[in-house]
Amino acid sequence: MDTGDVLASLGAEGATAAAHALSLPAEAYGNDAQLEVMWAMKAYNHAEVYYNLISSVDPKFLKLTKSDEQIYTKFREAFPDLSIQVLDPELLKSADAKEKWRPFCNQFEGVVEDFNYGTLLRLDCQKDYFEENTTFATRIQFYAIEIARNREGYNDFVHNANSKTKQQKMDKS
Repeated sequence: MDTGDVLASLGAEGATAAAHALSLPAEAYGNDAQLEVMWAMKAYNHAEVYYNLISSVDPKFLKLTKSDEQIYTKFREAFPDLSIQVLDPELLKSADAKEKWRPFCNQFEGVVEDFNYGTLLRLDCQKDYFEENTTFATRIQFYAIEIARNREGYNDFVHNANSKTKQQKMDKS
């Protein structure tokens, strides 16, 4: 069952209740399996929209937040040598990595909405989202890495591949 099927099965009232539930702070919940599914669906939808965006629009021109410049500058100050083309999940999730990421992330509290929400992040930026190429990250980590990928040209591959496919389809018509 895909996200659309799940949302359709919820109906208008269920979808409204789900949207309200997702807007509440995490502390309001324990380990609720249904809520985890809703969060996963929201994260997947975000990932799908973002991938479609970088496929359609030249990533160099994308502005993901009103604070892109600040995010990029602070990211490269904190992580000047982090390879972002193919991420090593340990550089995001190990105990040492979390200690380094925490101050970076926390400086965006109140600056970037939902800075600490869970988001899906592609490990290899030349590939789409699929289980082996996806890790869970905070939204500010997603923004920092994807803004850098866009500015440094790493997401051009996705955009160019999609543009080439569209052109081939138009040529056949």
